[in-house]
Amino acid sequence: MSDLPTIPILGGTGSLGEGLAFRWAMAGVPIVLGSRSAERAEEAAGRIRERVEGADVRGMENPDAVREAKIVFLTVPFAAQTANLKSLREALSPGQILVDCTVPLATAVGGKPTRSLIPWQGSAGQQAQEMVPDGVTVVSALHTVGAPTLIDQDHELNEDVLICGDRKADKARVARLIEAIPGLRPVNAGPLELARIVEQLTPMLISINSRYKAHAGIKLTGLPEADHWADA
Repeated sequence: MSDLPTIPILGGTGSLGEGLAFRWAMAGVPIVLGSRSAERAEEAAGRIRERVEGADVRGMENPDAVREAKIVFLTVPFAAQTANLKSLREALSPGQILVDCTVPLATAVGGKPTRSLIPWQGSAGQQAQEMVPDGVTVVSALHTVGAPTLIDQDHELNEDVLICGDRKADKARVARLIEAIPGLRPVNAGPLELARIVEQLTPMLISINSRYKAHAGIKLTGLPEADHWADA
């Protein structure tokens, strides 16, 4: 089993959350799926346990899922981001890291998934930072990894995950969790304000994948092979 801590995934009953949980479970990482409904969360956890022998995956209501965790992943649609963060204000505590995977797609207002919205803060990640309690740090990541490729056990991942945040040490902690999934390489993409650029890659990829009937991701070339998080 992995020596990594239990990872809570809020929105774990959605396609991205369940896909991430499936990949981490295959890597031996313990997972808690969070949802507004404990029953729905446990149903999703049961599906993963059926697919991954010995998987340590549980389902809980969102507040219970986050209270003891150091790093929390939020994988809900943009339309649900605000409501989820408001409901977690009493559960999140100073020192925690919230990894916001939200993409402000126009589907939140009935638009197309190939179009995006621009929150007045600049990005969904920056909006999340304004909404979490004082002392909770937001790191933005996992916007370009597709749910269909995560949940498909036969699909070999080979892509980069761009991570935005204002403290390198926080991004390094998140990177260690992401690189536990074989085929995902975490890349330090700069401060949280650059999430406004990274989030815009998602509708572009949706458009490309629709045209090519593919599941393409992002891969950067020319980066050093050395562990670029080692000095964090």
